[in-house]
Amino acid sequence: MFSLAGQKALIVGIANESSIAYGCAKALKAQGADLAITYLDEKAEKYVRPLAEELGAEIFAPLDVSDPDQLTDLFVQITAKWGRLDTLLHSIAFCPKEDLHGRVTDCSRTGFTQAMDISVGSFIELVRRAEPLMGQGGTCMTVSFYGAEKVVKDYNIMGPVKAALESVSRYMAAELGPKGIRVHALSPGPLKTRAASGIAHFDEMMDAASARAPTHQLATIEDCGAYAAFLASAEAANITGGLHYIDGGFNITG
Repeated sequence: MFSLAGQKALIVGIANESSIAYGCAKALKAQGADLAITYLDEKAEKYVRPLAEELGAEIFAPLDVSDPDQLTDLFVQITAKWGRLDTLLHSIAFCPKEDLHGRVTDCSRTGFTQAMDISVGSFIELVRRAEPLMGQGGTCMTVSFYGAEKVVKDYNIMGPVKAALESVSRYMAAELGPKGIRVHALSPGPLKTRAASGIAHFDEMMDAASARAPTHQLATIEDCGAYAAFLASAEAANITGGLHYIDGGFNITG
């Protein structure tokens, strides 16, 4: 029904084959997009490189978003190779374990600052750098969670952090809309990803979400990818600033 043929897409956040970012990368590729894929460090590279090769990524580069030089090098490569960018997918989050597993009240200032910088500040930075390459418009997406708006047991400080992520998405959508650049936050329910494994009692959270969702099914990375591919398409050119639930209706239940 739609095609992404010829589109250039940057995917940030693949850790392994269970990553939401990988599901999105697969869907974008299936619809014809050319991919740039990043990996965090040498340890992550051995897991991400085979996936990038499988997807025929035209650019494969290291990216620790806390390193300005790596950010600069990545966008230099994109500019030299493609000269433009149509889609950006940001799917990364981090919080020090001791702060993630504690009460919000007890979160250290250092841990909060780091969580905000990696999880939220990096999205702002990536969009800022992508903007000059989206002269004909484009789509920027990030990944949130229901714990941003409701208290979810054991999600702790990542709830306020994701709330900030959703808010900056709306503000950037308003600012960049006149240039044809759309900004979205995807909000899947609990998925068994590497990042989620750091949350205490996450298996219990998934079981509860499955039982409560009207479909009685958890979202998959393929569900996320299908939605992301549509949002990246020309058919979604007049949709922006949204928080898009991909959770079997979990968010509508009490």
